[in-house]
Amino acid sequence: MRRRIVRLRTLTAGAALALGASLLAPLPGAGAAPREPAAQERSAGAAEENDYCGSQCADVLPPGASGNATLAEILAHRVFGTQPAHADDQLGPYDALSSGYPSLTDDKLTEFFDDASFGVPGDQVASVTKPRDDVTITRDKKYGVPHIKGTTRYGTEFGAGFAAGQDRLWLIDLFRHIGRGQLTSFAGGAPANQGLEQQFWPQAPYTEQDLEKQVDYIKSTQGERGKQAMEDAQAYIDGLNAYRTKSKDGRYFPGEYVLTGKIDAVTNVGEIEPFKITDMIALASVVGGLFGNGGGGEVESALSLLESQKKYGVEKGTKVWESFRARNDPEAVQTIHDGTSFPYAGKPEKARGTALPDPGSVEREQLVYDREGGARTGAKDPVRAPKKLKPLQGMYDKGVLPSDLFRADGHKKGMSNALLVSGKHTASGNPVAVFGPQTGYFAPQLLMQQELQGPGISARGVSFAGVGMYVQLGRGQDYAWSATSAGQDITDTYAVELCEPGGGAPTKQSTGYLYRGTCTPMEKMERKNAWKPTLADSTAAGSYRMQVFRTKYGIVTHRASVDGKPVAYVSLRSTYRHEADSIIGFQMLNDPTYVKDSATFKKAAQHISYAFNWFYADSRDIAYYNSGANPERADGVDPALPVKAGQDLEWRDFDPADNTSAQTPPAEHPQSVNQDYYISWNNKQADDFSTAGFGVSAVHRGDLLDGRVKKLTEEGGVTRASLTQAMSEAAVTDLRGEQVLPELLKVLRSKPVTDPQQAKAVQQLEAWHKAGAQRNQTAAGTKTYAHPDAVRIMDAWWPLLVEAEFKPGLGKELYGALTAQLATDEAPSAGHGPTGAHAGSAFQYGWWGYADKDLRKVLGEPVKGELADTYCGGGKLDACRDALLATLGQAAAKPATEVYPGDDSCKAGDQWCADSVIHRALGGITHKPIQWQNRPTYQQVVEFPRHR
Repeated sequence: MRRRIVRLRTLTAGAALALGASLLAPLPGAGAAPREPAAQERSAGAAEENDYCGSQCADVLPPGASGNATLAEILAHRVFGTQPAHADDQLGPYDALSSGYPSLTDDKLTEFFDDASFGVPGDQVASVTKPRDDVTITRDKKYGVPHIKGTTRYGTEFGAGFAAGQDRLWLIDLFRHIGRGQLTSFAGGAPANQGLEQQFWPQAPYTEQDLEKQVDYIKSTQGERGKQAMEDAQAYIDGLNAYRTKSKDGRYFPGEYVLTGKIDAVTNVGEIEPFKITDMIALASVVGGLFGNGGGGEVESALSLLESQKKYGVEKGTKVWESFRARNDPEAVQTIHDGTSFPYAGKPEKARGTALPDPGSVEREQLVYDREGGARTGAKDPVRAPKKLKPLQGMYDKGVLPSDLFRADGHKKGMSNALLVSGKHTASGNPVAVFGPQTGYFAPQLLMQQELQGPGISARGVSFAGVGMYVQLGRGQDYAWSATSAGQDITDTYAVELCEPGGGAPTKQSTGYLYRGTCTPMEKMERKNAWKPTLADSTAAGSYRMQVFRTKYGIVTHRASVDGKPVAYVSLRSTYRHEADSIIGFQMLNDPTYVKDSATFKKAAQHISYAFNWFYADSRDIAYYNSGANPERADGVDPALPVKAGQDLEWRDFDPADNTSAQTPPAEHPQSVNQDYYISWNNKQADDFSTAGFGVSAVHRGDLLDGRVKKLTEEGGVTRASLTQAMSEAAVTDLRGEQVLPELLKVLRSKPVTDPQQAKAVQQLEAWHKAGAQRNQTAAGTKTYAHPDAVRIMDAWWPLLVEAEFKPGLGKELYGALTAQLATDEAPSAGHGPTGAHAGSAFQYGWWGYADKDLRKVLGEPVKGELADTYCGGGKLDACRDALLATLGQAAAKPATEVYPGDDSCKAGDQWCADSVIHRALGGITHKPIQWQNRPTYQQVVEFPRHR
């Protein structure tokens, strides 16, 4: 392979040697500018009288607050294993809870969480930075969290932007380029980077004019709050740019800029591109795409429906498909469990306008064109690296993020959980909440901790880096709030009839479509990306062009024919062209003069257009509100399937100019105040609030929370510690082992098990279930499970048993179509989730509910919302038992090295390591594996004893 010598926008050997002394010298935290000496009074918070939590608010965000590292710090980390200050000091407490929760008390909570009180005690002040006369940024000694206090609104927001630069400059730059579809041009052409931008950009393609128009829309339609929000955003950008300039001039900018060839380490020649307010819109589209979207995948649903109808005929095939689709499964765990109904996106009695494709006619729209060089060959062409920088060579060769981070079907990444108990059932008489967003494990995290205190702003918590002008999840003076991804259906697929603008017969490749009777040209949108190899990414120089067509009904995703006529399927998301509208709701949540109780909390949440479940707790109430720009659909439209494009089938009052339409009124959104308890783990919200995709059935990971919190509530006397214990126990429990294994064992034990190996496996599974079906260390640091063989057997058995249970009855084609819609399993050791393998989040999407219903039907037990057929053994208990035993024997015989084949981080057969959580490095700093926990990334534990 040819090796090129480049004039490094990296370190030369001489420069690396010159840095030797600095590698051994103390470095400013997070690569930040030198900070002023610590103040001695309590700093950077509102006056203590404005904090009503009384040291009963706590939080944690691993691995640490610091997310920037200079080149010297990155090199020292890779060579000596050192960590920049505050880069990993929250990782240990977060990890320790998995072993420490059984003996947890309220007094011990701060061993695993940080005190989230406002301000910093004088003796705990580590540094004070004053980027302007009207703002200070105070950081505490323990974790280095920025506490920003401004005397003016502009200064407060400027400080927030400056602190964001100190903690997340590289990450913010990385994600603005993802939002603009320019990841490879910025970070390198690694195949994973190519895959990620090819997955994301078609979901939110914008021109610069489109982004500017969204800024203007907020200013012109959202009143004084809209104008204030954009002023705040500009102040935030100004602060971010101020840090960008200072760090570049002072040479303490993140080292990734050198490693990716942006800046020369010797001459300092190069640039960190200035940030602008439209970058915030691009960043917001990334956040919304990851966590606040819902629906989509209607073409894939149509294909699986057609496959079912092909096997069974239209009538029974539709019934079978609907039973797996499970839009409103009566056995599904729900957040609102008091029977209140909130109808939305249901199946119409008589659908109209459904546009099923002609069999065999569907083609996915081509996205990538004109591949050149490394984009075509995938070749590597490493640059010559100085010896001292060899440890950093190729650190981005596998991409900066997983290529499937933004999968565009109904399976959005599972995020976040919440547990809240009303004061009627707590020891203190005040509500207790344990909640947080499950946003994956990255290094640094996508979220950033901060406290903001200034005119009209008083909050502490986290925000997504780059859009942190307000705290997005956290606490106010006497209340706290959090969210889980709701995923309700805010995305529809239309079939637009194709035409030729110049006349003639249309084909599937035509670029004109009928819009309200007129043949209208599609808008072609393009993004050309090119890259060269760098020290960080060895991918050979290359380029390609991405192309999508945009219509007034959305972005073209597929082409097909319907009733013999060529069509394009287009995807329309209600939040498209409105990526940052939710800023108004966050502004309200941070405003102590606006949010004063559960009623005003709900009003604030109504201004958030992304699909989230919002939770609230103060000293008196707990509350829940489901936000989202839920479009009002035309009568008779089935939102689960593609619909023909036509004015009578459009969203009500649809205007394509800004993608606006009528939306369901706030009263129709699932909401509640002071239910006995609430749980949420991306489960169903309420009766008749239809799910947007497959997989919300009789068994869901929400059951792991619901059963525990219900029991606590019934017993009464709930404390912060006991509710945290419920969350922690669920976080290390195998959903299959707790919820489905009992039915499996009933089938297996319906007759004596005579085969010795099978009998041993059954006994091991029984012992594991009796012990709680956990995947947890026997003690901190042992890295060994108490029932390793049972866990191994279950991991190997589940995919085999699901196939043996369902494939014979469904047939190869339909089974394949349904598993394409919903994977059968999401074990912790599998390569899934928002950070790929080692992702923590597990057991959201799978066939557990289907298996549970089917097995209970075979056993003759009652089933509500049963499947349209019985599958295991054709409905016969003996045949079902034989199939399960046969696959159990196969699973038991699989060695650990086959079940856990190993990867770059784990040796083959290392069960604990295969499950472990590993923070995905977005920069040069990496972190050790920690015990698997299915738990929020950022988490609050709160109990307010008093109110304003």
